[in-house]
Amino acid sequence: MASQPLTDAELTKALADLPGWQVADGDLAATYKSPRPNVVAFYTAVAAAEDAADHHARITILYGTLSFALNTHDAGGAITAKDVDMAERITALAAEHGATVQP
Repeated sequence: MASQPLTDAELTKALADLPGWQVADGDLAATYKSPRPNVVAFYTAVAAAEDAADHHARITILYGTLSFALNTHDAGGAITAKDVDMAERITALAAEHGATVQP
C-alpha cells in the first residue's frame, strides 16, 4: 500500500519538531556541518538507518557538509511520515556524530 502524503497541518507540526529541516523543492531537507574526521562515520550511520528503514535520502557531501533531501517515491514524491521518521533519525545521528544543523 502506498504511503499517504502529509497534510499541511501534519507537515507544519513535523517541521516544528525538526529544527533546521524545511521543505525545499518538494523535499524534506536539511544541511549539517560535521567535523571532517566525523563525516564518514556520520554518513555510514545514516546509510545503516536508511537500509534498516528501507527508506533512503538523497545525500550530497561536500567537505564537511552533508545535505539530505527526503521524499517518498510510492507517494508520488510527496513528503510522508516515512520522511519525518527518517529526518528524526538523521537528526539524532547528527547529534551523536558532532554534526550541527545549518540554517
